[in-house]
Amino acid sequence: MYQKNPAIGKGFDWVLICLYALLVMIGLLCIFSVEYRTTDGVIESFLGFKKNYSKQFIFFLVCIGVAIFILLTDSKLFTAMANISYLAGFILILATFVVGKEIKGSKSWIPLGFMNLQPVELCKIFTSLALAKYLSMPDIDFKKSPSQLIAAALSFTPAVLSILQGETGLALVYFSFLIPMYREGLPSGYLITGFAMAFLLIVSLLFSPITLLIAFFVLAILFIYASRLQIKRNKRLLGLVVAVWLFCSAFVGLAVPFTFKYVFKPYQADRIFSMVGVDNPFADKNSTGHLNPQDQKAKQKKDAQQNYNVKQSKIAIGSGGFFGKGFLKGTQTQGDFVPEQHTDFIFTSVGENFGFWGSTLLMLLYMALIFRIINVAERQRSTFSRVYSYCVASIIFFHVAVNICVTIGLAPVIGITLPLLSYGGSSLLTFTILLFILIRLDADRLMILR
Repeated sequence: MYQKNPAIGKGFDWVLICLYALLVMIGLLCIFSVEYRTTDGVIESFLGFKKNYSKQFIFFLVCIGVAIFILLTDSKLFTAMANISYLAGFILILATFVVGKEIKGSKSWIPLGFMNLQPVELCKIFTSLALAKYLSMPDIDFKKSPSQLIAAALSFTPAVLSILQGETGLALVYFSFLIPMYREGLPSGYLITGFAMAFLLIVSLLFSPITLLIAFFVLAILFIYASRLQIKRNKRLLGLVVAVWLFCSAFVGLAVPFTFKYVFKPYQADRIFSMVGVDNPFADKNSTGHLNPQDQKAKQKKDAQQNYNVKQSKIAIGSGGFFGKGFLKGTQTQGDFVPEQHTDFIFTSVGENFGFWGSTLLMLLYMALIFRIINVAERQRSTFSRVYSYCVASIIFFHVAVNICVTIGLAPVIGITLPLLSYGGSSLLTFTILLFILIRLDADRLMILR
């Protein structure tokens, strides 16, 4: 039987709450170090709501109120409202196509006056709840294909809409839901296929489709010849080889060109190819197959702009050395050399101000947060709470891994924030709600079995 906690705060995971507060404080310091100038009055600028660090501080105060509200809410509400909230998030995303505000080429924001709301960001919460609700239904057999397809539709429909809005980076985050699905019994073959597709995509960036198609054909012939004795005994092996060859050929010859021509925007495709040091073979060309001099010059200028962010980011992080230059002493940070340094490239301020040791400490804090969430997930008595916990851990892990890789040049610039550190009301509110719903569910793990 369900009973409410007699004492406020009893059962809450204070380790998670402290890690959350510490990371947000570090984020405020990083945003402050990027924007503060010696001519600014600290108190006046914080209260003026004009600087990004003052806005982020106000967002944090709002998030504290939201967190307290969540902690005082009956945890059964999240189970009951999971499907309705998912539908509401879906409608909000659709609304951006009508009333959305375009920012940096992405029409995925709804202006609210004091802040811009990004529904696809908030929808990560609703998708986590909906997926947890679906997988916790007693009559669901997740080993069967229909259940897997429904779970995939719940997870990836917002991603498709996000791509249509021009937010490819946030769309990729929704692939993190494969981890909780795998934890609940998704066959490993799906993950192997996913990694194989990722490998094929990387290879497609380095070699032309014709070269790869010839290579796949030669490899298939060689494998069939080497395995001819086994094929005689088992004809299914030949069918498997042919199926793999057809899949790889179709992926490289059809799926990849279609994606880079019609799904990614030109600047996004150029960023991806520039990361591996090759020209975009799918860029629009004239009848001779070459860019004319004017377009070539424009492309070179655009490539330089695309690479500028990452180059300056590397310079900023490298200049910090082992111990860092010290708080508010970073030349790159104080000189505004790194674009978007308060949002997607906030990690550069950590690297320059606090050096290798500071960056390592931040990574350890994120690791502690993720492993703590996994520990919380495994002690849950209900499938709903466990699945939701793994969704939160997966989302945070994906954000951290991709953002750091982008910052140090190991991944193309796709616009993913660093959780709890990057400036932005939508991002901070999303991660706050994600974490505190988890804390609320965990507090009731011994009193209710969903």
